[in-house]
Amino acid sequence: MYLGDFILPVVGSLLLVICVLVGVAFLTLLERKVLGYIQIRKGPNKVGFMGIPQPFSDAIKLFTKEQTYPMLSNYLPYYFSPVFSLFLALLVWLIMPYLVGLYSFNLGLLFFLCCTSLGVYTVMIAGWSSNSNYALLGGLRGVAQTISYEVSLALILLSFVFLINGFCLIDLMKFQEQIWLVVLCFPLALSWFASCLAETNRTPFDFAEGESELVSGFNVEYSSGGFALIFMAEYASILFMSMLFTSLLLGCDVESLGFFFKLVFVSFMFIWMRGTLPRFRYDKLMYLAWKSFLPLSLNYLILFMGFKIMLLYILL
Repeated sequence: MYLGDFILPVVGSLLLVICVLVGVAFLTLLERKVLGYIQIRKGPNKVGFMGIPQPFSDAIKLFTKEQTYPMLSNYLPYYFSPVFSLFLALLVWLIMPYLVGLYSFNLGLLFFLCCTSLGVYTVMIAGWSSNSNYALLGGLRGVAQTISYEVSLALILLSFVFLINGFCLIDLMKFQEQIWLVVLCFPLALSWFASCLAETNRTPFDFAEGESELVSGFNVEYSSGGFALIFMAEYASILFMSMLFTSLLLGCDVESLGFFFKLVFVSFMFIWMRGTLPRFRYDKLMYLAWKSFLPLSLNYLILFMGFKIMLLYILL
């Protein structure tokens, strides 16, 4: 009996990790196909049927290339930061609201905030340990950006916590049985989506990877396996943010197929933004975080607190 209790979560975790990694592979294919159509050109179409095995051939190419590292780098932090980055991107998936009792996270949203806060360190260490000026500048930009937008993410989450009286995503599912939260707080949904773009370093907020001035940003010294791990961590966090957006705002019924269609649609919106929007100016990025999203999320937080106090007053 005890062995079964141990084996089930381990097997479930392995299945979850494998499914996320396969999802990451095909998200890269989706991105290249969609960007191809947006730019009126062909996406990958040579490998196999319609280019479907392309992600796997990319993975084989990246992981079989020779691993190089800068002679002056701090080797251990340089080597382990991509590994830790992917580990965090996969670990945060444990809060996905399973109804089969695999993991029960009553404080799931707090766990998410802790994992994303740790993700800042991987970018910082990857940039610093490469011992390259470009990588260090990219890392500093990425850290400043991520910390700024974590504030608005946390406050928006706190608004939902006040609304549902709990930190668990299953409570959100029960709350949204009648009406989706995106209908009740549409401006909050827009600011959450923009904060997710900034948190995952995606266009128009991809300042950690500004090719025109920083070559490739914090990952400029990485090649082969290290680069592939950073790449996979980024796309795993995009998928996770899509799942969280769907859970928070678009009705969180994980048992239905519609949940996964909504998840794919939100992931498509991430790619759509990349294909259509130019990069922001860095000062405008910071103004957006501190002068637009912060007041908006604080106002919503005060509004929801007022609703709760009014409700308690009526009930008492």
